[in-house]
Amino acid sequence: MIISASRRTDIPAFYSEWFINRIREGYVLNKNPFNANQIKKIILTPYHVDAIVFWTRNPKPLMKYLDELDEKGFKYYFQYTITGYPRELEKHTPHPMKAIETFTELSEKIGKEKVIWRYDPIIFTEYTHFDEHVRLFEKISTHLESKTDKVVISFADPYKKILKKLESLKYQDILENKNALYELAKTLSNIAKSKNMLIESCSEVIDLNFCNIQHGKCIDDELIEKLFNLNLNIDKDKNQRKECGCVQSVDIGMYNTCAHGCSYCYATYSNTTVEKNRVIHNPNSPFLAGNLEDLDEKILREIEQKNTLF
Repeated sequence: MIISASRRTDIPAFYSEWFINRIREGYVLNKNPFNANQIKKIILTPYHVDAIVFWTRNPKPLMKYLDELDEKGFKYYFQYTITGYPRELEKHTPHPMKAIETFTELSEKIGKEKVIWRYDPIIFTEYTHFDEHVRLFEKISTHLESKTDKVVISFADPYKKILKKLESLKYQDILENKNALYELAKTLSNIAKSKNMLIESCSEVIDLNFCNIQHGKCIDDELIEKLFNLNLNIDKDKNQRKECGCVQSVDIGMYNTCAHGCSYCYATYSNTTVEKNRVIHNPNSPFLAGNLEDLDEKILREIEQKNTLF
């Protein structure tokens, strides 16, 4: 089993204490995001977990626990996003130079092959136009040269629930301007090559092979096998979009719990709910938000009767 921590929220940045407590307890309880009464008990031991994939913009709070994860025998790698967008798009993310500093520290601690830089989503607004993306990518990649082997890019998808938030930023759907998209892709590919980075795309329908950008897998069985000398037999994740190359994983995050405040984020569509969830967050609870005591007794009994669902 591969643990995704998490597409739905930034666990390393905001919930590291909770995460390590779950590791120490050996399990986590996860609610179905579409039916809160459906609860899964996920066992978190090195025997059950082949690898953990961390998704983050700030792993610093988690880094003090990495030695403990190593001692317990857990295997992991990081998908680390640094874009450098202005506060109009990313209200509370770390300053890009601070993020680069932390990236470097993490890379030197665990190895550059276990820290993948994400420059995504690529979004066109009045603040982030073609030339600005080239400038940001060039600058960040220069600082990350020799600190990672790979960079992942994707182009923003115009989800209905976030379009309203983007209206004031003069959002443009780059997928409607293929010439600009291809020109940007070629430019970024050339920059990545000059920094000795493999560049891959994430969940893209468009074929960018002619730019030397292949479709990637963020939850990557081949990478895990290579990094940790494992022999996995895991199918593509059917719960993800058709274009997504990721293999099956179990996500232990929760929507509307990330406090980075990114205006384009599909996983955070209500800042009010984010605030409520962070208020009820208990680092000692098996749930990311809420407590066992809040559950109906019948549901509690059902959980107690189940050793694990994974």
